[in-house]
Amino acid sequence: MPDEQEPGGATRIVEQFHRLYYESEAQTWKNTFFLGVRTAKCPLDLWIYQELLFDLRPDLVVECGTAWGGSALYLATICDLVDTGRIVTIDVADDPGRPQHPRITYVHGSSTSDEVVAMVHHEAASAGSVLVLLDSDHSCEHVAGELAAYASLVTPGSYLVVEDTNVNGHPVLPEFGPGPWEAVDGFLATHPEFVVDDEREKFFLTFNPRGFLRRR
Repeated sequence: MPDEQEPGGATRIVEQFHRLYYESEAQTWKNTFFLGVRTAKCPLDLWIYQELLFDLRPDLVVECGTAWGGSALYLATICDLVDTGRIVTIDVADDPGRPQHPRITYVHGSSTSDEVVAMVHHEAASAGSVLVLLDSDHSCEHVAGELAAYASLVTPGSYLVVEDTNVNGHPVLPEFGPGPWEAVDGFLATHPEFVVDDEREKFFLTFNPRGFLRRR
């Protein structure tokens, strides 16, 4: 067990717990529910989303990757509490059993298809503030395509959150191959208007290291 006082000791402790939490998925993040709906998120990241929604009061949240709809319901419920915002959430799977909420619009299709991208841009045209969350296919190529498609929608001061940057050894699933982390590297190299906001990683454990990108 590393000593927290040793150089790098705290980082090693966090990484060890991160791997333990992630690899215990059946007990932890794949067994996480919001109002009875499977959510498959780290609760510490959900708390950060709550803070973002309160701070930003976005008119529109774009979510790529719906899964069971738990995170969309969570976001919509927080929007109810702050009395603003709507959720457009996109997934290749069409599940009629997802939770219904007046603030949620479900979109069936690929987040990088021309049709879906055009529809989301149309939805964003009337929004004063836009927050974007990317959590669909985690291959580097696909995430890079989403970044290219949706980064321009993010309003100054708001965020583009790239989820699951922890895979490919950052610090979990070292065999995954290039994924969200590597897509973020390429994106930041050509988009100086976005910066990593590591203050959104304040709880140490996050599935999105270097993934909270704030638009200047």
